[in-house]
Amino acid sequence: MAVCEILSVGTEILLGDILDTNSRFLSRKLAEMGISVLHRAAVGDNHERLAEAVSTALDRSDIVIATGGLGPTPDDITAEVCCRVFGFSLEENKEVADKIRGYFSRRGIEMPLNNLKQALVPAGGTVFENRNGTAPGMGMKKDGKCLILMPGPPFEMQPMFEESVVPFIEEYRSCTIVSHEVRTMGIGESAMAEICSDLLESANPTVAPYCKPGEALLRVTAKAETAEKADELCAPVIEEIRSRLGNVVYGVDVSCIEEAAVALLKEKNLTVATAESCTGGYVAKRITDIPGASSVFKHGVITYANEVKEKVLGVKHSTLEKFGAVSEETALEMAAGIRRISGADIGISVTGFAGPDSDEEGKAPGLIYIALDAEGVRLAEKTETGRNDREYNRYVSASRALNLIRKYTEGGGRP
Repeated sequence: MAVCEILSVGTEILLGDILDTNSRFLSRKLAEMGISVLHRAAVGDNHERLAEAVSTALDRSDIVIATGGLGPTPDDITAEVCCRVFGFSLEENKEVADKIRGYFSRRGIEMPLNNLKQALVPAGGTVFENRNGTAPGMGMKKDGKCLILMPGPPFEMQPMFEESVVPFIEEYRSCTIVSHEVRTMGIGESAMAEICSDLLESANPTVAPYCKPGEALLRVTAKAETAEKADELCAPVIEEIRSRLGNVVYGVDVSCIEEAAVALLKEKNLTVATAESCTGGYVAKRITDIPGASSVFKHGVITYANEVKEKVLGVKHSTLEKFGAVSEETALEMAAGIRRISGADIGISVTGFAGPDSDEEGKAPGLIYIALDAEGVRLAEKTETGRNDREYNRYVSASRALNLIRKYTEGGGRP
């Protein structure tokens, strides 16, 4: 099996000014081709350190992919350094130079002369067209080794990899690796892993547990000659996981709980409205992040103050006096109120202490009540995260509210 190393070039990555998403994208795509990524590294814009990193990578890997540092400024040194280390000379490519001139001309902008630096490509190498910018990609092969250079911006790099680099490295493909994610909410990673412990010992496909804020997932990965055969290996394992875990599984290969909830609401032709206190509109925001949510989302209010809970949602003053704003009783009245004023099929509410401090009565942060109101159904869930992390508590509470919508909708009117 061919092995690969990814180098992310740019001092801004080391300083934390930008997030390196290119390595994640490339690792996934290479895995699908059966090419193992053994090392990933970030290197600053320094000739000596970059040359050392490229030389080391070429010594231990079949393929080295470098992203970034192909711009027109003096600190863009990737092409110069990589070609020198690999033994290729740079020469101006007339076709690339003309495309760069055309790029600026079409936009009515005078081209800075330093942009022609991007037309310097390795003599004897392959040029990868950049349809979304001025810097071309480059590919070189020598003595069984392969060196690939691509621009850093993801919107330039990703299509270039798909269109040009994949065919260029096709000879290194040994198999196809396919992964599917079984996503769950309402069960911890350790409990999930215990229920599926024998499946975790499988060799092909493999099953691996992962934990994310407020949820857990099992990644099922198979290796085969084709993607179709790999999917065939994964299918019975995924079905077995779903059978064992039941309705804590909220989806397979869905990106998030809001995607699953909105899809079910559309399928069942139901609408939802939200009343939020401690989450500050997080539930509504995440629902409306999903394209097409307008067909299922009716209304959303943020009722932080008690008087607004009374005036807008109709929460009884006596309820707030007796039980407090953070209580099951208040959450239920908030859910009923938003359903009534919006006309939605489902009303969902969240009230609690996000933290980081305790309330005046000493109640710990992370105490959250979530309620759902629908035709013939009134229910509430109490959550205690045990954490004083405000953002975590808000995010997880919103996730659990979305999951309650999902469970109710999936259950045909019952969670």
